[in-house]
Amino acid sequence: MSSKRPQPYFSRSQVTLVRGLWMLVTAVLAFMTLFPLLWMVSIGFKPAAESFSSNLIPQSPTLDNFVYVLTGVPFLRYMANSFLVSATVTIVALFFHTMAGYALARLRFPGREVMFLSIFSTFLVSLPVIIVPLFVIVKAMGMLNSYAGLIIPAIFNAFGIFLLRQYYLSLPKEIEEAARIDGAGYWRIYWSVILPLSRPIMSALAILFFLANWNPFLWPLTITSDPNLWVVQLGIANFKSQYSASWNYMMAASTIVAIPTLILFVIFQRQIMDSLKTSGLK
Repeated sequence: MSSKRPQPYFSRSQVTLVRGLWMLVTAVLAFMTLFPLLWMVSIGFKPAAESFSSNLIPQSPTLDNFVYVLTGVPFLRYMANSFLVSATVTIVALFFHTMAGYALARLRFPGREVMFLSIFSTFLVSLPVIIVPLFVIVKAMGMLNSYAGLIIPAIFNAFGIFLLRQYYLSLPKEIEEAARIDGAGYWRIYWSVILPLSRPIMSALAILFFLANWNPFLWPLTITSDPNLWVVQLGIANFKSQYSASWNYMMAASTIVAIPTLILFVIFQRQIMDSLKTSGLK
């Protein structure tokens, strides 16, 4: 009995050609992504007179730009403000978002689906659309020029609630039923069972929240006029005046600001990708 092997649809040379084209496209996209970062770092090491030169490698590299950014202006205070806002928003948002995600995934109450769709629909609304009514509300509550004004409006995040709801839907119900048989209520189940099981998704969300709140510009610019409350993005923008800009200082400051986010992403990139796969977004 003779067995005839099926012929491949594409020849080996065609498969090699397609792979080569994909690798070329990937290399071009990677270069387009990395080149602005390399250019930023390059200008950060250039003196002011060399800022607009076309050479990527500085002819006279200097650390004066970084020294001025860290000592000539209160940039460390700006970074401390950004860290305080980012860390507080991350912790508070995780606490409330886990409760909201658990309720929308497990509890049965009238209007649950409408509430979830209402939260989900806020994905379509960007900050510039609601910034005027949000400013009016914050002003009426007396939170202008305050850390509360920077932190509280940034806590709500529909993506976090959606991601947690999707994660809780994937948890087996038998775990909660066993806790209920032992006499645990909703709060005890949430605190003693759900939260410990949420550590992987919470760690990924913590990174995403921190990175998202490390780089805000429009909202802090809208509600803060006190330089002591400026975050790093406002500090960088301060290097630009009406008629000129100190690009060497701006790029040096941008390099300093990018370092914590790059370190976080490199260390926790697996958790970020796992969270996206869990939510079904990938």
